[in-house]
Amino acid sequence: MEHVPVAALMWERGSAETFTGTVWASSMSRRPGRSAAALGVLFEPGARTFWHSHPDGQLLYVASGAGRVGAADGAVLEITMGDTVYASPGERHWHGANPDTYMMHLSITTGGATEWEPTPVTDTEYNGNS
Repeated sequence: MEHVPVAALMWERGSAETFTGTVWASSMSRRPGRSAAALGVLFEPGARTFWHSHPDGQLLYVASGAGRVGAADGAVLEITMGDTVYASPGERHWHGANPDTYMMHLSITTGGATEWEPTPVTDTEYNGNS
């Protein structure tokens, strides 16, 4: 068993090439090369991912705060602490915090790296007015 205190986690600021606003992320996966990747992600109010997908899907567990998840069809779901969201393999989507609150989620993926699009989520898409 290995215990990793919160102070030992390596939090890095998310890239402006994949996030709008301020986002911090830390790998929770302790063994490189494993098929599953776990990532803790903290979104400041209004921050969100760019459009992306995952080859084998993605499971999100909201650990704190509240946010939004958007799909390619324009649907925007409100999510809050304790909720889970599953994006199917290859499903184009985005996720982030509400405009007035932080959100932290745990992201679990398998099957390879996130497939990022160079496409930020517009304010219209973020607000569910696509």
